[in-house]
Amino acid sequence: METPIDEALIMQRISQQDPVALEALYDRYEKPLYAYAYRFVGDAMLAEEIVQELFMRIWNRAHTFDGSQSKVSTWLFAILRNIAIDQLRNKQNRTAKQTQDAETFAELIDDQVNLEEQAANNLMAAEVKNAVRELNEEQQHVLDLMYYQGLTQQEISEKRGIPLGTVKSRIRLALKHLRTRLVEFERR
Repeated sequence: METPIDEALIMQRISQQDPVALEALYDRYEKPLYAYAYRFVGDAMLAEEIVQELFMRIWNRAHTFDGSQSKVSTWLFAILRNIAIDQLRNKQNRTAKQTQDAETFAELIDDQVNLEEQAANNLMAAEVKNAVRELNEEQQHVLDLMYYQGLTQQEISEKRGIPLGTVKSRIRLALKHLRTRLVEFERR
């Protein structure tokens, strides 16, 4: 895996959902990516979450990589930087204001939104609620803590008294289930 040709092949294999290729890319870049994220955000747990998010995005969006536009490493670090900026903004927003629940957001919908779009949004919201109800209680709870209460994975681990790896697994499995359900819904 020392040549750019090998990396292009790895990216192609990842776009075909080859987990071995993703693992090879992870093994090669995890340490420098983590170091860069840590320097950027100054928080070890947040840096770890950023790298995890990066590899989830790579898994889902490897097909968007264009080897004629940039090297794999350049592409990875650019995405990582964007995730880090987003995470820092989210962290600032969490401390600056209270999170709002879905009913509050519904009140803020602009009156100019057409009824068709509003109906589609309502159908999607109902589908999300149904998909969340299908999750087991532990998965529902960690999603609530993370997305509605704004806690980090580390904070959830500490609050619930469960290992960080368990929190990550529950979130990953819950999001995988939700993604599958929503893709099915969109295909209808």
